[in-house]
Amino acid sequence: MAIQSCPRCGAKNRVDERAASVNQAVCGKCGEKLPPINAAAANGKPQVVTDSTFANEVVNASASVPVLMDCWAPWCGPCRMIAPILDQLAAESGGRYKIVKLNVDENPQISAQFQIRSIPTMLIFKHGKMVDQIVGAVPKQTIVARLSSQL
Repeated sequence: MAIQSCPRCGAKNRVDERAASVNQAVCGKCGEKLPPINAAAANGKPQVVTDSTFANEVVNASASVPVLMDCWAPWCGPCRMIAPILDQLAAESGGRYKIVKLNVDENPQISAQFQIRSIPTMLIFKHGKMVDQIVGAVPKQTIVARLSSQL
C-alpha cells in the first residue's frame, strides 16, 4: 500500500498499487482523481527524470508532496556514495515525499536552469517551486532533516 496526498484537498489516501495500475484511484474525502502511482516509487526506487519529464514529474508532483531531485553524474564518486542513501529514502517515503534523479550530463537544460555547478546537488521542490538546496555528499540525517522540514 502506498500513501498518496490528494492534490485538491490534501487528504492522505492509502492506495493499493496493484489495483491502481488497473483503475484510477480517487480521494476518499473529496472524490478527486489521484495522480498515477509511479512504478519506481512503488518499488522503493528513485525515479529518473529528464529535461522533457521534469515539469510533469517534479514541478507538478511537488504540488501534492515535496520532491527531492538528486542532480548527479555516473562518473562522480560522491554521487555514487549517496545513491544508496537516496534508495533508502525512496523506500521509506511511504508517499510522504518523492525522490527523483537527474543525470546532469544527459540533461543540460534543467542543469543550466538551476545553475548546477557542483555535484551531487539535491534540490527540494514544494508547490512547484525550489525551496531548498543541499550541495555535496552529506549524511542521511542531514538529508532527512532538510526534507522533513518541508513535510
